[in-house]
Amino acid sequence: MGTSLDAHNVRREFRNAIRGIKGIYANAWTPRELRHSFVSLLSDDGGLSIDEIAKTCGHASTAVTETVYRHQIRPVIQTGALAMDRIFDDLGDA
Repeated sequence: MGTSLDAHNVRREFRNAIRGIKGIYANAWTPRELRHSFVSLLSDDGGLSIDEIAKTCGHASTAVTETVYRHQIRPVIQTGALAMDRIFDDLGDA
């Protein structure tokens, strides 16, 4: 519509988009979780430096990227990957 995005509307539309996915409680998710996952995956095994990841996220320095968004996820990546396989498999059945 050409108007600025309001944070509340973005959260609402994001939750509407994921509502109905088996195993996902939509009201507990925000777009921010996607950002955390993105940074964590890239920093864990994406082959990018922390400087490149920070630039990709629009951070002026690596401080925010490292302290807020970067979480090492290797110990749970297999569990997460299996969960994602189930989610996407269930979507294919819909």
